[in-house]
Amino acid sequence: MDLFFDAAVQAARLLLSRDPYVAEILVLSLRISGIAVLLGMMAGMPVGIAVALARFPGRDAVVAMIHTGFALPPVVVGLFVYMLLSRQGPLGGLELVFTPTAMLLAQVIIAAPYVAGISLAAVQAVPPDVRLQARALGAGPARALWTHVREAWLGLGAAVVAGFGSIFSEVGAVMMVGGNIQGETRVLTTAIVLEARRGHFAIALALGMIVLAIAFTVNLLLTRLQQGERARTSGAPGPPVPAAAWVE
Repeated sequence: MDLFFDAAVQAARLLLSRDPYVAEILVLSLRISGIAVLLGMMAGMPVGIAVALARFPGRDAVVAMIHTGFALPPVVVGLFVYMLLSRQGPLGGLELVFTPTAMLLAQVIIAAPYVAGISLAAVQAVPPDVRLQARALGAGPARALWTHVREAWLGLGAAVVAGFGSIFSEVGAVMMVGGNIQGETRVLTTAIVLEARRGHFAIALALGMIVLAIAFTVNLLLTRLQQGERARTSGAPGPPVPAAAWVE
């Protein structure tokens, strides 16, 4: 118990003193994971929305494949990316293994199924009547489709948050393809593993506190948006909404 208490005190000192080592790792982690979740959103969200709205043969198999991505082990993703980028791999000539680019690729592969699956569920949950009402009020097919998707914006936001969470706290894939090189590929999670192995529990605990704080902040922002939307939609009815508002 004393070990944990002493480590917690030292971790607090490190955070308050803005230790350069901790700051460097934090900036790199946010940069890689931030870009990765944006790319994962660009890859996964259109797929999720398209599958939610379309009806085609084999759709159930596609949905199952997307949901299977939730259970994709990060170490398997890391192994795949490592084999792809290693000298014996098809992209070995690019010499990207043990670089931030390799870590970025692994994180995009992990995040995209989360974004696609939750986007699919969010858009599917919107009643089809939304599009019918928009068409009845004069909206064209594309505008009616946009109205339908816009009704799912909170769920789409949750998809992005879930994608970010799946990669920001991940360690197996990034360590396998990044190598945990200080100043180059060392991020929060890989640094926690390294510092704990060295017996530097204060630094490891400080980095863990940062991971939890960032995760809490992101989820708090999403929760506040959701609660605000619920309060807006469950409040007293206001004046009639003009027909043009449905098709803006």
